Amino acid sequence: MNKERAAERIKKLSAEIEQHNHTYYLLDAPSISDFEFDKLLEELIQLEKEFPELISSNSPSQRVGGAITKEFKSVKHKYPMLSLSNSYSTEDLLDFDRKVQEGLGLKANDLFSTSPVNYVCELKFDGLSIGLTYKDGELQQAVTRGDGVQGDEVSTNVKTIKSIPLKLKGNYPPEFEIRGEIFLPRNVFDAINKEREEIGDAPLANPRNAASGTMKMQDSAVVASRKLDCFLYHVLGEALPFQNHFESLEAAKSWGFKISKDSRLFSNIQEVLAFIEHWDKERFNLPYDTDGVVIKVNDYQQQRQLGFTAKSPRWAIAYKFKAEQVSTELLSISYQVGRTGAITPVANLQPVALGGTTVKRASLHNADIIEKLDVRVGDMVYVEKGGEIIPKIIGVDLSKRKEGTEPTQYITHCPECGTELRRLESEANHYCPNEMACPPQVKGKMEHFVARKAMNIDSLGAETIEQLVNAGLVKNIADFYDLKKEHLLPLERMAEKSANNLIEGLEASKQVPFERVLYAIGIRHVGETTAKKIAKKVKSLEVLMQATREDLLEIDEVGEIIAVSIHDYFVDEKNKTIIQKLKDAGLQFELSEEQQQGASDKLNGLTFVISGVFAKYSRDQLKELIELHGGKNSSSISKKTSFVLAGENMGPEKLKKAQSAGVKLISEDDFILMIGA
Repeated sequence: MNKERAAERIKKLSAEIEQHNHTYYLLDAPSISDFEFDKLLEELIQLEKEFPELISSNSPSQRVGGAITKEFKSVKHKYPMLSLSNSYSTEDLLDFDRKVQEGLGLKANDLFSTSPVNYVCELKFDGLSIGLTYKDGELQQAVTRGDGVQGDEVSTNVKTIKSIPLKLKGNYPPEFEIRGEIFLPRNVFDAINKEREEIGDAPLANPRNAASGTMKMQDSAVVASRKLDCFLYHVLGEALPFQNHFESLEAAKSWGFKISKDSRLFSNIQEVLAFIEHWDKERFNLPYDTDGVVIKVNDYQQQRQLGFTAKSPRWAIAYKFKAEQVSTELLSISYQVGRTGAITPVANLQPVALGGTTVKRASLHNADIIEKLDVRVGDMVYVEKGGEIIPKIIGVDLSKRKEGTEPTQYITHCPECGTELRRLESEANHYCPNEMACPPQVKGKMEHFVARKAMNIDSLGAETIEQLVNAGLVKNIADFYDLKKEHLLPLERMAEKSANNLIEGLEASKQVPFERVLYAIGIRHVGETTAKKIAKKVKSLEVLMQATREDLLEIDEVGEIIAVSIHDYFVDEKNKTIIQKLKDAGLQFELSEEQQQGASDKLNGLTFVISGVFAKYSRDQLKELIELHGGKNSSSISKKTSFVLAGENMGPEKLKKAQSAGVKLISEDDFILMIGA
């Protein structure tokens, strides 16, 4: 395919993919299957690899992520991002309505009468405020709220959010800003925390903090994996063709923005109060968190007349829902053992109604939380749901504490196998080190190994694993590959077809790629994303097993805790035996030829620092090429740096440092000659 035809195909694919994104993420009406969508995206990415000069900064391929942002540039807001005044009662809202009427020179109306002032009510989303600037229908910049005057530019990360359009449709203004809230849906938050607990990491506190932290991650591929979402709710610009706020929201929806379907226009304050009362109960049925309702004067002329205080607009107010909180008795504290041995203390409560559900248990997270709250069995404790998914204990009613209660002593031995617990200085959790014989760990590792994102052996469920363990047929994950049909048929509810499916599933798993095998073996702290990064870097398990802690720390996503965990895993003789059995069974312990094609050792022993903007490749593609040909990437210049790969607009500080360190600068073309591309 020549360049002209490639440009036409890229344009067509981009438009088609963005339309499918729109129907899926905004209209909730997918028009093609996930498989068909992935094929379109794969074709686009392949064409952009072949013709890198045709890549647009707003191509749908950018939603996959991969670019690294070491520093987030501070940007001054064109329009200050003011905060809203908060209200917590009906009286506050009635007072707001009175002040609005007075500010407009109107006589206060009866609550139920139609007013010259119309209000728009919007759910107040609990996430991260963002301002998006569009020019000629394309996303130009995304900036966080910051201190209201200036925030951080996070454009690269925002492009991974599929509900945010990269290109607009319809009759949009030539330039404008639209503001909204980036949030983490509850089901995604739950899935992230489940994986974190499985690998022994502390769970994320709540979706709001998780969304905020995700948006400041350096690796946009990790941001993409978090599946953030975004509602937009405020259009700003010069000479916009709208008379009121609600009209601007309807227009923004037609341009391709995700506008909440629950926003409403009302003609008096009584209707506003009814809206709030409705959502105070219904908010718990939403798939995302909301902590209140924002009330805005609809008419722009009236907004201008009302104006602003030093901190907030006089034409808008936020009503905050009260965090639902109840008091109940703590009956006992039990301790759960995860597959990595991490211990989670759980408060068992006298059942109590909270947020539309009956709560019987609440997480206590770790020993530090128990000590900080001084929570004791028999206490009346305050339980809150608020913005949290899982109920949490926030305090103790000391006035009702019974005489003679003793401070809670955190367990010292595993509740399942009796092994003495350990706690590393760098970790919040205690854990059981008896990973080869502690029943929940043994079964948990097996269930993790066969899971969909790991080896994907769906014929091996939790019940079957329980049977195999109880029958003494398997003691670790490698034993699965010793199973024969004659071993399985005597098991209860195991017919010939089920046995065949299980054996076939095990055989098929031998084709699962290396990065998923690495995730499946269950090294503590090594999640799905980290396993991919490691596999891409080391290319084979043999190299990984020989890596020092220092080598491991050179890999993206690998910090001290993960490096120690990987090193300790592979020095354990029992783990070495399991790995050897899996290798003998035929599992994939190195990247495939296809994954390694084009690789060489031309850059072996060389360390590169990349700075600036390039014409033929993105920075991320250059980093991949360096690693593919045996080189190393570094973020900072030192005497160990071999070359600085310098593009346009190279940072002056890096240039100065390279010159003082005597490091040679090479161009993009020089680099291409080095690798023979």
